[in-house]
Amino acid sequence: MEQRLQKILSAAGIASRRAAEAYITDGRVSVNGQTVTELGTKADPETDDIRVDGRRVKTAARRLYILMYKPRGYITSRSDPQRRPTVIDLLAKGGVRDYVYPVGRLDYESEGLLLLTSDGDLAARLTHPSHEVEREYQVKVLGVPDDHDLKRIAKGILIDDRRTLPAEVRLLKVIDGTDAQHALLSIVVKEGRNRQVRNMCEAVGHPVDRLRRVRIGSITDEHIRPGEFRELDAKEIAALKRSAVPRPDARRPELTRARPKRPRALEATRREDSPRN
Repeated sequence: MEQRLQKILSAAGIASRRAAEAYITDGRVSVNGQTVTELGTKADPETDDIRVDGRRVKTAARRLYILMYKPRGYITSRSDPQRRPTVIDLLAKGGVRDYVYPVGRLDYESEGLLLLTSDGDLAARLTHPSHEVEREYQVKVLGVPDDHDLKRIAKGILIDDRRTLPAEVRLLKVIDGTDAQHALLSIVVKEGRNRQVRNMCEAVGHPVDRLRRVRIGSITDEHIRPGEFRELDAKEIAALKRSAVPRPDARRPELTRARPKRPRALEATRREDSPRN
């Protein structure tokens, strides 16, 4: 049965659909010896010879769903041009040789729960902003944000001309340091923009000292240690699939873009997004 190439690559665990589209447009995919660069091209995975970078694409024997605690100092990628250690290296050390890829990102300095899978369809749904899958972080920041700062983060921060979706923010505790106070925050977001939580905290004048992701959707694990991983059980997989169903009232990402710049006379009356002195 013919299917779109990006769906075939995703189902085979080669890449997410978005990444598979890039493979196609970059000329890395061939069907029966012919390079394909047009999105929407179809093929039959059972009868056609489909290759990526010259390697035959095989239908995945089974789909893997792995939960890892990513330590700091690891790249959330299958490979790194700078030869820094990756989360795939951790899987290999643990004996996993199947082709899986990370769902979303945790940057080099961040740690915490990370999903890896060979299920491209689920990965695409989990990372699409319209599904608003919750991700909870515990964040240690410099200084102690006041109520105004917390409300700004919760309401949405303007980053790169686009406002973040509303978030849930709680002050968990105040930490007295030798030179300054720190605060531990719980921040729940429903989108996965690059370094989003760090940028939100930076915008209110409280840079992040340490960031740890503790929940993805309903998936959490208080016992998993840095560098460890395990397969999700059937209930966890089912819960993830339920959370990746689009909400009928979900806000479209384009509606969160900044409005045209106001005249200076009006701008003075609206200071919420300006850094406090």
